Formats: sequence, C-alpha cells, structure tokens
Amino acid sequence: MKRLLHIFWVFFQIGLFTIGGGYAMLPVIQRQVVDVQGWMTDEEFLDALSLTNSLPGPLATNSATFVGYRIAGVPGAVSAISGAAAPSVIIILIIAMVFQNIVEYPLVQAVFNGVRPAVAALILYSLVKLGKSARIGAYFNWLVALLSFGAIALFDLHPILVVVCAALYGLFVRNAVVRAVDAGKAGKGED
Repeated sequence: MKRLLHIFWVFFQIGLFTIGGGYAMLPVIQRQVVDVQGWMTDEEFLDALSLTNSLPGPLATNSATFVGYRIAGVPGAVSAISGAAAPSVIIILIIAMVFQNIVEYPLVQAVFNGVRPAVAALILYSLVKLGKSARIGAYFNWLVALLSFGAIALFDLHPILVVVCAALYGLFVRNAVVRAVDAGKAGKGED
C-alpha cells in the first residue's frame, strides 16, 4: 500500500506542477521516473514513450498508466493515473466555478500570455532530450525523424500512419542499415 501511495504522490505532483498537457509534462515525467525515482532508464522511458504515444488517449495519462503498471502492475497503473489526473480534476472544478467571472481581466490574460512561451520551451526541451536518447545522429535516425516530421507537417499524414511506417522500417530495414554502417566504419578503421 505504501508503494501505491508513493506512486500516486509522484504522479500527483507531476500533474499539479505541469501546465500545457502531455508534451509539456514529458520532461517532468522523465525527470521523476528516470532521474529522481530510478524506475526506468532513459532508453526504457523513450521506448515507453514511443509505445504510449502510438496509443489512443492523452499522452500523460498513457505514460502514467504504463509506468505505474511497470512498477506495481494493475494497482500501480491505477495509482499513477489517479495521481496524474487528480490535480487536473480539482483545478478544473475550481476554475469552472470562478473562470467566467475573471477570464476577461487583464491580469488573467497576462498570466496566460506568460505561460504559453514557457510551455513551448518545455516541449522543446523534451524534444532535445528525447532526441539524444533516440540517438538521432546514429544510423540515419535523423533521416527517419526528418521524414516523419515532413510526412506530418507538410503532407498532413496521420501520426498513427507515420508511427506504423517507422515501426515497419524498424522491423524490416533498420538492422540492415546498422550492419552496413558498422561494416563501413570497420572498413575505414573507425571505432
């Protein structure tokens, strides 16, 4: 029971102190799960993120569910998702009670205008940190990332289709690319 309460409390804090949704929560979740709690490595977190990002539903709750399940099974998943969602529910209820009366105040608008760039910075930080964990510079991973971005941003392909294509690349092509690059390095005498 103590472990479940700990999982709840960690994810409650994550939910309470992050603004901006799932992607803005990623650096906070990663720091807690990997650096502070030691529940996962960076690589395991990236794999979990890849999996949870390809599932329907909000990224933050999917991630919380996965991490909680990994730590303590179904009760851990319930504790993690409850902890991650509880602050939002509480805050939304409070805001719903007073928001209509304060939304047009210049002070409230100023707060929202100040928070938006900070949320964008959190998302950018998460992108850079996850890019390092994904080893973007190795084995033409940068090309897969660039093609995936282009497919979504330029051609408006659905992200699920892009994830499926990347998974197929990983299943059928990536090992051959790794062998070819490693053979090329060995032939040149590089480490």
